[in-house]
Amino acid sequence: MIQLTPEQAQQQLETHLSEIIQWHFSPETGCPFWLDWAKKNFDPRQEIKSFADMSKFPHFQDEWLRDLQPEVWVPAQFKGKPFSIFETGGTTGMPKQRIGWNDFRVDYSEFSEKISDEHFPRNHYWLMMGPTGPRRLRLAIEHLANVRGSSCYFIDLDPRWVKKLISGKQFDQARAYMDHVVDQAVTILKNRKVSGLFTTPKLLEALSEKINIWDAGIRGVFCGGTTMAPQYVRFIVEEVLEGRIGFYPTYGNTLMGLAASVPLKPEDNFSITYYAPQPRAVLRVVDPNNTTQLKAYGEWGRVELTTLTKEFFMPRFLERDEAIRRTPRAPYAWDGVAEVRPFGAMEKNIVEGVY
Repeated sequence: MIQLTPEQAQQQLETHLSEIIQWHFSPETGCPFWLDWAKKNFDPRQEIKSFADMSKFPHFQDEWLRDLQPEVWVPAQFKGKPFSIFETGGTTGMPKQRIGWNDFRVDYSEFSEKISDEHFPRNHYWLMMGPTGPRRLRLAIEHLANVRGSSCYFIDLDPRWVKKLISGKQFDQARAYMDHVVDQAVTILKNRKVSGLFTTPKLLEALSEKINIWDAGIRGVFCGGTTMAPQYVRFIVEEVLEGRIGFYPTYGNTLMGLAASVPLKPEDNFSITYYAPQPRAVLRVVDPNNTTQLKAYGEWGRVELTTLTKEFFMPRFLERDEAIRRTPRAPYAWDGVAEVRPFGAMEKNIVEGVY
């Protein structure tokens, strides 16, 4: 990865933004939704000259992804090409859906360069114990394994069912389902050679209660899921992974791709910071009461996501997460988000299920 200065990274972002705006708002290349939006509002090709101008866009509404038919998001240049339909959320009612062609391959091929061969040996085997079904993650993890010359075993998981059980206070049923998922993973690990594991923090902890992960052959754990407070990270690193298995937490979703974490240093005190795959996606930590305003470094704020690919343009989407704004840190020359947790987590109980 080429090390950019913050100035170079900003210039890269501005150049990429200009290209993406031209793409999505030109009739020859854009999708019906954004072309129609421009007719009713303004032409971004004239108005958006820099990333600072993005504040002219309203916040992207997730209802657009729930309520509209998928073809409104197909760029003219992709017309006639069958697309994948990926879902996010959706415990009740219609889930948000994002269509895609190749973005997940680009995202995860790039991520492959950020994980070590020591922890994820090439030409070996992975196990994914996490949400599959309509989620982008299943194809993405298999692609990541394949990029590294590996094949992947899968344990299916329906997080919607777990959330439903917990919301209904059926905790014994939720635990039984979690045990069912973990038992399947244990069976694979006892009978097959696996060195790389993708799972969520809660499932990783449950797995460690039934099997010694190191002795089972796991050398690297790629973890997704949002809430990982420093004390929990320390427990995972020191107790669950015994300080000798590589730990790669990521913050990601169907709408962004994934933000990688920087390796922990002693001075981090187990506080994880994630960096977006800029310029394809930009994460900002904003004042929830004035979302055009960035929070100061070290302060908590709401996470705002802008996605900028030819397949998908999503300006200023307010995530249901909050985080601490962090300074750039090599190899990243842009802001990071740290200690991500559900928005309003300190004021209300959040059902996270297996995450």
